[in-house]
Amino acid sequence: MRQRIRTALCWLLTLAYGYAGWRHLATPEPFLAITPPWVPRPELVVAVTGIAEIAGAIGLTIPAMRKAAGWGLAFYALCVWPANLHHALANVAIGGATLGWWYHGPRLAAQPLIIWSALWASGAVDWPFRHGTDR
Repeated sequence: MRQRIRTALCWLLTLAYGYAGWRHLATPEPFLAITPPWVPRPELVVAVTGIAEIAGAIGLTIPAMRKAAGWGLAFYALCVWPANLHHALANVAIGGATLGWWYHGPRLAAQPLIIWSALWASGAVDWPFRHGTDR
């Protein structure tokens, strides 16, 4: 059962990261808007993050690359946390609309879960499900 859940989550992440990567490349404006002002060359950074998401999504579909893709996507999710924090604290409008803390609070709190899900779905970690002899 655990393996079926892991496989389903892996495919969900593949679709989510693939779509997000495509959005970074096709419509970079919302991502540029939330990029903190201290980030150099934001257009390049947004494009590279899109490519990283697509590469990670593809990596999740290749068994020999899956763990490396999981580590890469976890690191990616850690690295984009400042943009999510900037989006929240600066109340950055996307398409003329701002999102309140009803969105930003759960989104920021979910970041560790997003990081963990890439690691667990890829098989890079078993925590917290490994038990004693279940290695």
